[in-house]
Amino acid sequence: MKEFVISEAKAETAVLVGLITQEQNEAKTKEYLDELEFLADTAGAVTVKRFTQRSGGPNMTTYVGKGKLEEIKEYISQKEDEDDPVGMVIFDDELSAKQLRNIEKELGVKILDRTSLILDIFAMRAQTANAKTQVELAQYRYMLPRLQRLWTHLERQGGGSGSGGGKGSVGLRGPGETQLEMDRRIILQRMSLLKQRLLEIDKQKVTQRKNRGRMVRVALVGYTNVGKSTIMNLLAKSEVFAENKLFATLDTTVRKVVLENLPFLLADTVGFIRKLPTDLVDSFKSTLDEVREADLLLHVVDISHPDFEEQVKIVNETLKDLDCSDKPSMIIFNKIDNYQWEEKDIDDLTPATKENVSLEELKRTWMAKMPEDCLFISAKNKENIDEFRNILYKKVREQHVRKYPYNDFLYDIDIN
Repeated sequence: MKEFVISEAKAETAVLVGLITQEQNEAKTKEYLDELEFLADTAGAVTVKRFTQRSGGPNMTTYVGKGKLEEIKEYISQKEDEDDPVGMVIFDDELSAKQLRNIEKELGVKILDRTSLILDIFAMRAQTANAKTQVELAQYRYMLPRLQRLWTHLERQGGGSGSGGGKGSVGLRGPGETQLEMDRRIILQRMSLLKQRLLEIDKQKVTQRKNRGRMVRVALVGYTNVGKSTIMNLLAKSEVFAENKLFATLDTTVRKVVLENLPFLLADTVGFIRKLPTDLVDSFKSTLDEVREADLLLHVVDISHPDFEEQVKIVNETLKDLDCSDKPSMIIFNKIDNYQWEEKDIDDLTPATKENVSLEELKRTWMAKMPEDCLFISAKNKENIDEFRNILYKKVREQHVRKYPYNDFLYDIDIN
């Protein structure tokens, strides 16, 4: 398992590799590599160099072309004599077992892809038994098709072909298992055990949710590192771990919040990310059940991010996959204090870009069509928080009256 975990090593240096394709232009690739660098930083690695290649798509055997691979190898060789030699090369997409084996053989350093990096961060952040079990299951699912590269020193060993005249090396034919087959069997048994354990945890979670009483359930959803936990701490006056790192939250936290005369439950959930491995979504089913069972979704967006609209799209697609896209929701545009823009010179006749749009101009775009379902705040600096509480109170009250029509509030209040 340590083959896939880099968090034990401190300040390892890393090289990032990405592709520029027809579907993914240079600006998009730069943004993806920025996010990959943030992921590497969260895992404890320092990025020293980036390599990109224009290509029609990933090379089936080495991801990048032969020339680019040679260029990366040359850079690694140059850094070997220095104080900080390159410890790993991280690729922006998921690599197949064949690609991993070929690249590792050529470069001679540790090779990671986006999925294994995310898995490492998840392993580092997991605190509860539930999260640890889910991460371990996802790691085994990732590892299973890639076992062969861990046993390249046994590649001359024949298979356990038995006495049926099957293939096998001379002197090694027989009824036994190869190390590879044995590992595969052990991993499959372990995965079966973990799935069983997750089913038991699911039953406990269902019981916990049933015992929560007659209260509306609200879930904070959104891209990773947009400020969901900060909003949670602000509303619930709790101390949920919040940090400017990716996947600071991995365990769903539920707190009781009281606004005016109305108590409700607020859940802080794991953030989504682009190119999130399917295995991870499946493994974190029980965590995302809080989203499925919510009556109201608060979609938090980091408006200071240059490509926040794509992040909104990714979250909406993930919610659609979870069958939650039709739930009542509102968008919270957070981090307005970090929003930056460049004023266009009067004499500049070139077309305006995203960088030239002010926050006020942005508010007059598609966001203006949803005044009650859209709000701009800064959770860190507590800007527009009173307005946020008022709108949230109205939204939760609507759900409460609809769901529990005969349930009295804590006390009577006049609302206009």
